[in-house]
Amino acid sequence: MLEERLARELAELRAKERGREVADLCFEGPVTARDRAGGEYLVFSSNNYLGLTHADKVVDAAKKALAFGTGSGGSRLITGASFAASDLERELAAFTRAERALIFNTGYMANLGALYALAGKDDVIFSDELNHASIIDGCRISRARTLVYKHNDLEDLERLLKETGRAGQRFIVSDGVFSMDGDLADLPGLVVLKERYDAFLIIDDAHGAGVLGGDGSGTAAHYGLTGGVDLHIGTLSKALASEGGFAAGSGTVIEYLINKSRPFIFSTALSAPSLAAAGAALSLLREDPAYLRRLRENIALARALLREGGVNVPEGITPIIPIIIGGAGRTTLAAAALRRRGVLVSGIRPPTVRDGTCRLRFTLSAAHTEEQIRRAAAALSEVVGC
Repeated sequence: MLEERLARELAELRAKERGREVADLCFEGPVTARDRAGGEYLVFSSNNYLGLTHADKVVDAAKKALAFGTGSGGSRLITGASFAASDLERELAAFTRAERALIFNTGYMANLGALYALAGKDDVIFSDELNHASIIDGCRISRARTLVYKHNDLEDLERLLKETGRAGQRFIVSDGVFSMDGDLADLPGLVVLKERYDAFLIIDDAHGAGVLGGDGSGTAAHYGLTGGVDLHIGTLSKALASEGGFAAGSGTVIEYLINKSRPFIFSTALSAPSLAAAGAALSLLREDPAYLRRLRENIALARALLREGGVNVPEGITPIIPIIIGGAGRTTLAAAALRRRGVLVSGIRPPTVRDGTCRLRFTLSAAHTEEQIRRAAAALSEVVGC
């Protein structure tokens, strides 16, 4: 009975061009990969924004940490964890200008764990309609009332804030950089509203850290508002070239998460190599401005070349460039055509985006060369240019 239902639903997904398959790739460099058949590709679908996954300092740090084993053996509250965990938390707190930070196993679990622990049934969460799935799921399991405001629409958010009683705590939750559109949250406006309505502001900056701000510390730094965010959610798996997530905020909030966040309490701690790699990547970001400079140069070049080639791209300053195709079938065909040209670009379909807004999600890295960007832009012009 169950397998029949699952088979039927899978067939329906395939009929709507929404079926998904896992791709096997071997990454031989930060922006190059090959498949099992020997096909070689330029990767423009990764979140490896600074290209640090293959940096010598990052790889060497992970190798040295293997002396402490390939796994941690248990949760931090039961068996403890590598010194690298607490060392990295101190660095992440300094990076985000917070009192303390706490590492989770993934960025997804950081959002889930923070919302689960902090928001309860008497509270209200105000969530941007284009927030990441991890925020949506965190809202669901928190048992708090969740009100969704129109994307980046502060008038709609304020209307909801005005109409909602003050029985419990109000939380405003938003991505800093929205993962499928590459646009920024109106953080100045969110800070005004959180202060006006005594709300607690949570910003998921998974796609902003290592990308925005003079020092690369993210969306809050970009706006000069590092003190305006109550809880920063971040990831170690994008610009920081490893795996894991974190929350950074006041000492009281972080201590509460340690004691109440079930995704943290009941998860085996990250391994020492993963933590050491993230720490090394963070050091490189903070010590060498060349990574940010190259990333921003590549973003500007790619956007200019795509427009010259007749590809419709929105204005923006982030490495996420959405190219709206429309239908799921056309998007799948466009991604396949690019793959045949040796260029990997993600085809994004529902439920990740709404019907009719399927897109190619073209992403840049500091590791891309000018020749690689020109080749990819030419391929996109051939496939989807006007």
